[in-house]
Amino acid sequence: MAADFTARSGAPGHDQMIARSNPTPADGLAFVRPVLSGVLYRGGFKGGDKARTGLSGSQRKQLCEAGFSAARYIDFGKHTEYGKTSCSSGQLTYAAGKSTRPDDVMKELHDIIKNPGTGPMYVHCMWGVHSSGAVSAMALVQFCGWSEDRAKQYWNEARNGADCSDGCDAWIDHHFEHFKVNSALTISAAEQAAICPK
Repeated sequence: MAADFTARSGAPGHDQMIARSNPTPADGLAFVRPVLSGVLYRGGFKGGDKARTGLSGSQRKQLCEAGFSAARYIDFGKHTEYGKTSCSSGQLTYAAGKSTRPDDVMKELHDIIKNPGTGPMYVHCMWGVHSSGAVSAMALVQFCGWSEDRAKQYWNEARNGADCSDGCDAWIDHHFEHFKVNSALTISAAEQAAICPK
């Protein structure tokens, strides 16, 4: 049975959030992990996206068919063609995102949360380790009330032991320097219960 990526069933488990293999919504993806149930998933590419071309047309179509409404290539989409993909279940919008300037991603996630009929967002980077994890950690602070320390611990645990230029503490600290919780993007306790890890 196919995974339901759109279900807002509450509390993705810790093991799912850091697992190296979960159900994937499209072929060729790696480290697909839930962050906010039915709202935000993260990942990367099997073998990495060394050409920085991003999601293929086939992968976009598969994400769309799995119910996703948005995908963001965080930091590395140098040679990526962005745009919209239609499918039988709706439409997927593919765009760039920055882990050092995540405001637009947070606003789009807020819109998804506030409109339950809207499918989730898939954020990815080259491998599914550093940049997609940083944006995911920030979303946990913004929408679930996690402390910055807890979010950084999650990021660190889920990076699969991958190296970081200039050290991993310095890497994630630098990214969080540019992030501030936006009080205009608050969500209700009921919405948190439906999507947030405990």
